[in-house]
Amino acid sequence: MRFKAKIEVVLKPGHSDPEGDTTARALRELNYSVKGVNVSKVYLVVLEADSKANAESMVNEMCRRLLANPTKDDYKFELWEIK
Repeated sequence: MRFKAKIEVVLKPGHSDPEGDTTARALRELNYSVKGVNVSKVYLVVLEADSKANAESMVNEMCRRLLANPTKDDYKFELWEIK
């Protein structure tokens, strides 16, 4: 079975986001009334697994091993079967 995962990796609360701060500042300089910006990464992954449970397990493992730093990042994902 083929699955597609949309994985979003975000900074945990309390961690600095210099890219978000810079972007917020630039937007304010362009006269947008922005209070803050948080930057996140989104990964779209297509994978093969024999069940949705196995696909979820694989995505969690990918996040823990490579895509998210457990010290500073949180992650969430959506998973659906594709044809």
